[in-house]
Amino acid sequence: MECLRRSYIYERKLAAMGISSSVSYDDLSDEEPESESQPVATPTATTAVPVAATSSSRPSSSSSGSKKPGTPQETSNGASKPNANANANATGPPQVDIDNLEEFVLKPAPQGHTVKCRITRDKKGMDRGVFPTYYLHMERDDGKKVFLLAGRKRKKSTTSNYLVSVDATDLSRGGESYVGKLRSNMLGTKFTIFSRGVAPDSNMAMPDASNMREELAAVCYETNVLGFKGPRKMTVIIPGMTLDHERVAIKPRNDSESLLSRWQHRNMDSILELHNKTPVWNDDTQSYVLNFHGRVTQASVKNFQIVHDNDPEYIVMQFGRVAEDVFTCDYNYPLCAVQAFSVALSSFDGKLACE
Repeated sequence: MECLRRSYIYERKLAAMGISSSVSYDDLSDEEPESESQPVATPTATTAVPVAATSSSRPSSSSSGSKKPGTPQETSNGASKPNANANANATGPPQVDIDNLEEFVLKPAPQGHTVKCRITRDKKGMDRGVFPTYYLHMERDDGKKVFLLAGRKRKKSTTSNYLVSVDATDLSRGGESYVGKLRSNMLGTKFTIFSRGVAPDSNMAMPDASNMREELAAVCYETNVLGFKGPRKMTVIIPGMTLDHERVAIKPRNDSESLLSRWQHRNMDSILELHNKTPVWNDDTQSYVLNFHGRVTQASVKNFQIVHDNDPEYIVMQFGRVAEDVFTCDYNYPLCAVQAFSVALSSFDGKLACE
């Protein structure tokens, strides 16, 4: 009953802002894509969507070992890698309980189902041209859209800092609906995704770290100091999964224990390294393309698919443009909604050394 009451309050608040928790995108016009820093080709009628129109190669992964489809592969401490049994194109509604929204957005996607979502970017208002608000809605089989998350960049931060909330009307760090944040380095090339909780150097941190924040993911964009044009190259580092399909809690007490530091020093215990899938050159469109199976319709340098090197056909996440301010964001096990949404937010952020 409490969940229904909160849901009703959200609906009223969203309606007052001109936003619906069940959004219909049928009325959205297909406007021209916003200008990108590199040329992209016009999408054809096929499901392969252009990413960018020049050569590139993906950064290599240090992960090794072969993996048969459908066989979980364990890391040295028992954390399992993405399972190919969770078919990225599986049909049917996710078998999950969404009555508790905060629990749902932090829970890994159910194995065997793709959680299909859309992100809308709201630029309306006095300062939303510079600080737009982003909304994540889950698409249901009946055509309705269910609100999951909202995110917005904080205005007075030295680096890019996005707050993520389960309440579209409350994007404050002190609010009850705050579930995480995304923070970048000075160049905007490396991002860390945190859950709700106190920092390790806080006076409020408990000795057993029970109230400390977790690192849910890290995103690293390859720098482009020579000015070469081509598809973006990104690495996503996430905590591993236990054999019980629970996410390993990563609670660094200092920078050397962070996901980014461990990845940079090749300390891969309990963590997984993912990459954007390498686009394929298409002579007809003179561009690099990816097959989004109809979920992406407009060319953009921001379009990407995330995979593990041991199973590149299993799409852990995919993101791409369908209208000027509308993007699909689909994710599979082992990602949760907060991880997928935050990775998508990192792609919107300006990157001085990558463009």
